[in-house]
Amino acid sequence: MRQAQENDQVTVQYEGRLENGEVFETSNDASPMTFRIGENAVLPSLERAVIGMTADQTRTVSIPPEEGYGPRYEELEMTVPRENFGDREIKPGMVVAMNLERDGQTHRLPAEIKAVEDDRVRVDFNHPLAGRQLFYTLTVQEIKPAENNDAA
Repeated sequence: MRQAQENDQVTVQYEGRLENGEVFETSNDASPMTFRIGENAVLPSLERAVIGMTADQTRTVSIPPEEGYGPRYEELEMTVPRENFGDREIKPGMVVAMNLERDGQTHRLPAEIKAVEDDRVRVDFNHPLAGRQLFYTLTVQEIKPAENNDAA
């Protein structure tokens, strides 16, 4: 039976869980993911996990923060004036697009509202999964060899 290898296109059912067992992402809510191994369309650690698997094989992998969404940076959690949001209603847990100045450049990034206090708002620019150990259960559904993959 064919094993997945570099440049193959694979279709994978998946479930991503946190260390406490909470599911943060699953193909049950969408469709399976299809990607070409080596194109970095998914986390490199997921690509590596699929290499050597065969169709219908299931594997669970543990991904440390540095191989997932990176470490959590405390300096990316900050307090900004409430007036930055205008008349918009905001509350903890919301994700809003905000500008962040970094290295002399302005970046428009998602930020999670952590707290709203009178004239100040605590926001977090870290990726929600930054600093978290991730666990993915992967089931390969299909493997298309590289020679059958025409660039579209």
